[in-house]
Amino acid sequence: MRITDLEKTIGTFHMEVDDLYIEPEKIHGIVGPNGCGKTVFLKIAAGILPPDTGTVDYDGLSPRDITMMFQRPYLMHTTVYENLIYPLKIRGIRPDEEEIDRMLSRVGLKEQKRQYARSLSSGERQKLSFLRAVIFKPRMIMVDETLSNLDSESEELFAGMIGEIQKVRPVTWLIVNHQMDHICRLCDEMHYMEKGRFVKR
Repeated sequence: MRITDLEKTIGTFHMEVDDLYIEPEKIHGIVGPNGCGKTVFLKIAAGILPPDTGTVDYDGLSPRDITMMFQRPYLMHTTVYENLIYPLKIRGIRPDEEEIDRMLSRVGLKEQKRQYARSLSSGERQKLSFLRAVIFKPRMIMVDETLSNLDSESEELFAGMIGEIQKVRPVTWLIVNHQMDHICRLCDEMHYMEKGRFVKR
């Protein structure tokens, strides 16, 4: 993905991205202070927010190939299972029940499969959000602070699962995180933002 001549103004905030290349099948970290534009950039890259000017070249990817995980996962008023398979349903993909059980077991949610999703704890919601993002095997996954403020066990779980995905079927990841130490260990490339611009370090 390449972003060129991009500008976006929201109130007093102004973003400019002259030329940024996101190498495919790599894990990219986006870091910077609060208010620098990380989330705005991610929403533009995901196609949720239109830029005022400029282009985003997805290099052949379609919206069906891209997903985004938000800091506060939105869960529908239904079961854990129905939330998990929703990306498959809207793409006309038949759920593989054995695969679903394996995924839920991997994050410790198999016993909650038929539970009302909104009754989950915040940590469990993050786990369900992660599974829902990867279940349809997207080619690009954008993560907005979802992996921040995790306990050490969950941090290792998500890092391990991302590593497993990259070994089997590499995905392009864009991960926004304010915890520098955590994201540096996980990512192949780092991109730094300050006041709406990407800067070199």
